[in-house]
Amino acid sequence: MAEDRLWAKGLPLDAAIHRFTVGEDPVVDLALVPHDALGSAAHARMLARVGLLPESDMRALVLALRTLHDEARAGTFTIRPEQEDGHTALEAALVGLVGEAGRRIHLARSRNDQVQLALRLLMREQVLGLGARAVELTEAFLDFAQAHVNTPMPGYTHMRRAMPSTFGMWGAAFAEGLLEELESLRGLWARLDRCPLGSAAGFGVPLPIDRQYVATLLGFSRVQRSPIDVQNSRGRHETAAVSWACSVAGGLEKWLWDVALFSTEEFGFLALPDAFTTGSSIMPQKKNPDVVELARGRCRELRGLARQVEEVASGLPSSYHRDFQLLKRPTLAALGSLREVLEVLTRLVPVVQVRAETAARASDDTLYAAHQAYVLAGQGLPFRDAYRQVAHQLADGTFKPDRTALTATHLGGAGNLGLEQARSELAAARSWLTETHRALAVCAERVWTP
Repeated sequence: MAEDRLWAKGLPLDAAIHRFTVGEDPVVDLALVPHDALGSAAHARMLARVGLLPESDMRALVLALRTLHDEARAGTFTIRPEQEDGHTALEAALVGLVGEAGRRIHLARSRNDQVQLALRLLMREQVLGLGARAVELTEAFLDFAQAHVNTPMPGYTHMRRAMPSTFGMWGAAFAEGLLEELESLRGLWARLDRCPLGSAAGFGVPLPIDRQYVATLLGFSRVQRSPIDVQNSRGRHETAAVSWACSVAGGLEKWLWDVALFSTEEFGFLALPDAFTTGSSIMPQKKNPDVVELARGRCRELRGLARQVEEVASGLPSSYHRDFQLLKRPTLAALGSLREVLEVLTRLVPVVQVRAETAARASDDTLYAAHQAYVLAGQGLPFRDAYRQVAHQLADGTFKPDRTALTATHLGGAGNLGLEQARSELAAARSWLTETHRALAVCAERVWTP
């Protein structure tokens, strides 16, 4: 077992201590191996470029790393418990494929910057994938809003009927929220778009390495300059990524809550297709919105994972600490959970059925109280007096508003949802994601090209 560890010095290690320090890495690191392989190939190219690795060794390493990358993507790469983590397993597999050259790959780097690079590459991929799914869901909400742009429904505040709204206005709200999240995604991307490799254990290496070359090879726009800050950023970038995921989920949770509420028999504004409900083991009539409730629960679970990341990363001095190992599982779990929620909602939004007649019946005259006050104010009555006059009419049962007198035609109002502007912004977000993904794919292919 001792020689399977990268740091082994031939000294004994207590088996219980080994199990405790290894933790979940043999399972968690499987997601990192493809990215570790790509980063290692770029590292090998850099070592050859600066004369620290024979060209023949570099070519053998890149070819072997491509094979291991593909195995990891296919799910056939394994990490044995005695190998401790994915980095050890990858190096052992390299040695098995190319012999002595595999032992040269670790020159001028530490596991600290190796794992940082793999995590950074993984988070870049995950963020782009989540962005693409958010685009699809935004489009689904915009389509829903367009289809129901004039379908009335009550607007609520304090869970009480408040003012006239439409299903189009309701659906557009969640599209707009996602558009804002897609905008903030660019800021998250800028934080991740810097290459940590070359920082080693946090103090650089006394060798003529070329950090900018590696950054360019892997499609980073810059080098993360300070080696100490590379280590300090463990947790900082994970927190930023998971916090973005939580923000996205926070908006979606409100939609899920609304659907659960509005599809009850008491409201009856919405209905879910049978294929999106489950039954009861005892009550034959039940059609339960389990998918809605579980997705809503996932949104709250995300906040718990974010708190876990924050707690593990906080309260530490600068530089590297083994505590950081515990950041991987909740980070990957959070990003994976959001991906599943986005995928499910993209299927659910288009099939939610609007019961327009029921919602129209609930849109009674009282919803137009504020509108009627505005009508009176437009006739010259001070608004506070108009407010009181309408309140008196409501109290004595004489309130009869003119429902057609006023419409909110300002941008975003029920009469002007701004759907075309939203679609234009969505197209820009989609274009950025597509171009960024394409550019990274080109960089990866250059790394792998013999």
